[in-house]
Amino acid sequence: MGKKLQGSMMLLMAALIWGTAFVAQSEGMRYVEPFTYNSIRTLLGGVVLIPILIAFRISRRLPQASSERKASLRTTVKGGIACGFLLFIASSFQQSGISLTTAGKAGFITALYIILVPLIELVLYRKCTVKIWACVLLAAAGFYLLCINEGFHVGLGDGLVLCSAFFYAVHIMTIDRFNSRGTDGTLMSCIQFFTAGTLMAVCMFLFEKPQLDAILEARYTILYAGVLSCGVAYTFQILGQRSTSPTAATLLMSLESVFAALSGWLILHEALSLKELSGCVLVFAAVLLAQLPLPDFQKLRKLKKKTNMEK
Repeated sequence: MGKKLQGSMMLLMAALIWGTAFVAQSEGMRYVEPFTYNSIRTLLGGVVLIPILIAFRISRRLPQASSERKASLRTTVKGGIACGFLLFIASSFQQSGISLTTAGKAGFITALYIILVPLIELVLYRKCTVKIWACVLLAAAGFYLLCINEGFHVGLGDGLVLCSAFFYAVHIMTIDRFNSRGTDGTLMSCIQFFTAGTLMAVCMFLFEKPQLDAILEARYTILYAGVLSCGVAYTFQILGQRSTSPTAATLLMSLESVFAALSGWLILHEALSLKELSGCVLVFAAVLLAQLPLPDFQKLRKLKKKTNMEK
C-alpha cells in the first residue's frame, strides 16, 4: 500500500509540473521565439537525464548476453530517434500555439491526446467502441465551447495546439511500440531529447534570430521547463508507473490539464468565460471517461441471476 501511494504521489507531482510548465512556456514567449525556447529547454532536459541514466545503469548491473545488449541498444537508438522526431513536431506546434492562446486553454487542448491515443489504436487495429465514440463527441463539444470564437472561427493558437495533441498521441504510441521490444526507456528518452533538441536548434538558426540577452531574460522559464518538466517529471513518471496500474497512471497524469488551467488563472490571471469553463469541464470529463472501464453487464446479469436462484 505504501509503494502504491508513493507511486501515485510521484505521478501526481509529474502532472503538477507538466501543468504549471504551460505557464513557464507561455511566459517564455515574451522573450524568445518558439524554436529558440524549445531547443534550449529540450537539450537541457537531455543533459539532466544523463546523471539519472548513469544512476539507473549502476543500479541495474544485470548479466546479459553481448548479442542481446547490442540488439537492445540498436532498438533503443532507433526508438529514441523516432520519438525525438515526433517530439520535435509536437513541441513545435505546441510552443507556437501557446504564444497565440492562453496557458489554461493550451493545457486542456493538449490533454486531448488521451482521447486520441485509444481512438487511433481502435481505428488502426479494431472497431471503435460506443464509449470511445461518446468520448470523442463529448471532447469535440468541449473543444467547440473552449476554442470556437464568435463567427465559428478557431483561433490559430488553438488549432496549432490541437495539431500538437495529435502528434503527442502518435508519440505515445511509438514509445509503447518500442517499449514492447525491450528497449531502455531512460536511454531512449535521453536520445529523443537530444534528437528533438538538435532539430529545433537547426530550425532556430534557420528561421529565427536568437539573442543571448533575450535567452537570459527567459532563463527561469527555460530552466523550469527543461529541468523540471523534461528531467524531473519524466523520472517521476518512470518511478511512479512501477507501482501503479496503467489506467490509474493515465488518470493521474491527465490532471496536468487541470493544473494548467489553475496555474494560468492563479499566476497569469487568465480569465475563462463561463462558455470556456464549460468546455474545460466537458473535455476533462471526456478524458476521464476514456480511461474508466465500462462495467461488464453480462457478468452482472449472471451474478444477479445466481443470487436470485440462491434465494
